[in-house]
Amino acid sequence: MPASALLAVALAAVLLAMTGAKAQAQPYPTKPIRLIVPLAAGGSMDIIARGIAQKLTERLGQTVVVDNRPGAGGSIGAELTAHAVPDGYTLMMASASYVTHALMYRAPYHPVRDFAPITQVSAQPYVLVVHPAVPAATAGELITYARSNPGHLNYASSGNGGLIHLTGELFKSMTGVSLVHVPYKGMAAAYPDMLAGQVQLGFPATVSALPHIKSGKLRALAVTSRVRAKILPDLPTLHEAGVPGFDVTQWYGMLAPASTPPIIVELLQREVVALLTQPDVIARMAADGSEPVSSTPRGFATHIKSEFAKWDGVIRQANIRGE
Repeated sequence: MPASALLAVALAAVLLAMTGAKAQAQPYPTKPIRLIVPLAAGGSMDIIARGIAQKLTERLGQTVVVDNRPGAGGSIGAELTAHAVPDGYTLMMASASYVTHALMYRAPYHPVRDFAPITQVSAQPYVLVVHPAVPAATAGELITYARSNPGHLNYASSGNGGLIHLTGELFKSMTGVSLVHVPYKGMAAAYPDMLAGQVQLGFPATVSALPHIKSGKLRALAVTSRVRAKILPDLPTLHEAGVPGFDVTQWYGMLAPASTPPIIVELLQREVVALLTQPDVIARMAADGSEPVSSTPRGFATHIKSEFAKWDGVIRQANIRGE
């Protein structure tokens, strides 16, 4: 090969190497990011996701677009995310329900194996409430009364297999009480019977129960989270009230598809955690009864695995089947 041809080949190789290095060094993100919300628009998760998307757009310099993909208990959105290209341009807001749904149904995804956790975003406790006719002023008194009157008390839930139903079953398992589960199509449908005393207790979200607690129509005994809720600071936790280790929250967090490069996961984690300290984000969550929660990708992965193990045990013990 002539010297001129050899020189041309060498120059081409250098240019190719330089182009490749430049492409690899190209900063992320360079195009819009899709944030999948596996539930309908207008709900709690959607509101929080849109607030985060707006803030991330400002911080990253690229548009973060919320893409609502409701259906099948969140499985449609989760499947889309799990099968997306793991390049950081498809993310998902997830909740505790994406774990429980996968345990009760043949979901087209695995909540641990198919995702790269970025960070938990928020947590919202439930509150144990009873009708005033129930002779119990504390969680301990309720447990004692329920043990003495097995099957006498009913508890309401937002539906079979939902997180409130599972919270009631965990409470039964950890206290040894016998309660009758009464499912409704959402807690809004349950409140008339709870207020009338036809159903004696429940574990609703704090923000929805607060007006009834303040009016005295329901008596609050404890919150379900491991730490006290800012919305009800004087109310003990069930852990404090004699059920050691009890800890249930409806949480939201951000996930990416499995195999997303760690450097992208870490960048997103830093940005999301930073915006969770902003007053308007905190206020938006507080309006929903939620509190910001920041975690590392590893810490969030540990939390998801813990949730998987906990609810798997509850579902098996109570023999709960998806409908």
